[in-house]
Amino acid sequence: MPLTISIAIWLGRKESKKLFIYFLCLVSLVFYGWWNPSFVPLLFSSILFNYFLGNYLQGCQYPARRRILLGVGVSANLLVLVCFKYLDFLGEIIGGAFSIDVNLPALELPLGVSFFTFLQIAYIVDAAKGDADKDQFAPYFLFVTFFPHLIAGPLVHHRSLISQFSQRMTNVYENVAVGFTIFVIGLFKKLVLADTVVYWSDSVFNGAASGIPPSIIDSWVGAISFTLLIYFDFSSYSDMAIGLSKMLGIRLPENFNSPYKATSIIEFWRRWHITLSSFLRDYLYVPLGGNRKGPIRRYLNLVIVMLLAGLWHGASWQFVLWGGLHGAYLLVNHLWRGQRLLVLPSPVGLILTFLAVVFAWVPFRAETWQASILVFKGMAGFNGLILPVHYGEMMPQDLVRFLGNLGVEFATLSVYGGFNQLFLLGLLLMFVWFAPNTQQLMGRYDVVLDKRAATIPMWMCWKPGIISGCVVAFVAAYLWMLGLQGKAGEFIYFQF
Repeated sequence: MPLTISIAIWLGRKESKKLFIYFLCLVSLVFYGWWNPSFVPLLFSSILFNYFLGNYLQGCQYPARRRILLGVGVSANLLVLVCFKYLDFLGEIIGGAFSIDVNLPALELPLGVSFFTFLQIAYIVDAAKGDADKDQFAPYFLFVTFFPHLIAGPLVHHRSLISQFSQRMTNVYENVAVGFTIFVIGLFKKLVLADTVVYWSDSVFNGAASGIPPSIIDSWVGAISFTLLIYFDFSSYSDMAIGLSKMLGIRLPENFNSPYKATSIIEFWRRWHITLSSFLRDYLYVPLGGNRKGPIRRYLNLVIVMLLAGLWHGASWQFVLWGGLHGAYLLVNHLWRGQRLLVLPSPVGLILTFLAVVFAWVPFRAETWQASILVFKGMAGFNGLILPVHYGEMMPQDLVRFLGNLGVEFATLSVYGGFNQLFLLGLLLMFVWFAPNTQQLMGRYDVVLDKRAATIPMWMCWKPGIISGCVVAFVAAYLWMLGLQGKAGEFIYFQF
């Protein structure tokens, strides 16, 4: 990274940005190929196909031909996803529908295939509508492969990113200071905050996948742990992508805006994975009719979009259920607002929204239907009301016998770690509910496109200085040592 950033800055300050673009194209390919070089030809072929198709669609004067070619282009891109991501799932569906054995091969999933495919579907759709410019091949190639967002987004619009590649780099020292700080914040979320709860989450869900029913305490600890894990994991990736881009003088769109502070599901989806929500709205919800064809069609479109959003995350009924739950949540939320029913106080709305999100994350994380059911039953207390065995030793025996008559057992729990664990989970919840997010902390600087985060007092915002520089350097060195010790785990979203 230091070598890449240094050379890119040197090239970016020149009058012509051609070498800057060519260099970043090269290092982005190296970055992608480092994981598995055998998939580089797939990425390259996808870019070639969509670039030349997009250019032809922009110049095509025949509407019917444009529609046909656009349909072919979208189908070809989706076929790539089907072959690598959904083939085995389709075999399962066909086999279940016709009661036959269909053994379709489960191919290795190329890194970031959903993201670079969706980026290019949006490009050819815009090209067919006349909303795309005829760009040279190198800037378009870099738009797709730009390594900060290549693996897991944000899903940036081609026009907003390509136009920045040709702008001469300025404010280099500020960009590096601000960008590196954001990068370190993201890395801290991943290596420290996310990795704090990953064991608790995995223990519950892996146990449920093996048929071990979790207790009510273990179930809630596991579900809340995963809720925090996926937030810190994905927001850390987004911060690191934005920070890396800022060091190169490039702004990416904001992707997270404290989603667990949302007081409704509608607001949650305006804060969570913002660029995916925008993509689904512009390229799926609106083409389906949006809210232009009456309330019933509007609600049906919402549910369809959320089901497809779930399927986009993975080839499993678990993800479809997750999308269906959020579709149902949105439906209820819109009906509630449409009927102008009681307006809930913000704290009540926040807690209800958070609990609904926690509930929906269960099938997203669980590996099977059976595992989801076991965790759901545990959260509802149907797997038995089990308290830690040492609690019984601290209670009067009369109370222990009374609780035993009510069905409460005292036994060893597999995940629950006592007060210290609950205290740490509480601290992390306070962090996501009340602490300013990264974009708010960087409120002095122009860091992202279309910033949505609310402003905070300027005295709370970060600014370069001796003290802040020492803090960032110390944290970066600590995280570097954690990485050398093998503490760096995979990002959850890399598989999507």
